[in-house]
Amino acid sequence: MQGTSSLIAYFSRRGENYVAGKIVDLPLGNTEVAATFIQELTGGRLFRIEPVKAYPAGYDETTEVAKQELRQNARPPLKGEPGSLIDCEVVLLGFPNWWDTMPMAVFTFLEAHDFSGKTILPFCTHEGSGMGRCAKDIQRLCPGATVAKGLSLRGSGVRDSKPALANWLRESGLID
Repeated sequence: MQGTSSLIAYFSRRGENYVAGKIVDLPLGNTEVAATFIQELTGGRLFRIEPVKAYPAGYDETTEVAKQELRQNARPPLKGEPGSLIDCEVVLLGFPNWWDTMPMAVFTFLEAHDFSGKTILPFCTHEGSGMGRCAKDIQRLCPGATVAKGLSLRGSGVRDSKPALANWLRESGLID
């Protein structure tokens, strides 16, 4: 897949986050850190998946909103679009694991585009739950796409994850 056109689409939340058993204020969300490393390694185009209505500043309040969105199977409207995906062969899709799946804004993004014939490489950040059922959800939402082996990263270690990301990208055939 080297030399292919890629999009790095990610959802990430700055501010109060749960990291290594504590609530900490992050200037950049963990998934954004990983997405930026991937962009540096691949040269792919970055797109931030961002809901029109921002999540609350507090961690506890955000988890309650996320839980409610999941229960309601919500599809929050998004700010912006990634542009044309016609020439894009690979989508690196990043998100935190919220309640064993992706934030509902990522569902909105996936349902808004046709990923037929494209390869999706998911990467997620978490604090112990791994990929959860995310890959299955992506496959269900994007039946014409190939969902390749994903990578889950502990949020508490994401700032040191560039070597793991590079290894995953090499195994996926995106970089040498």
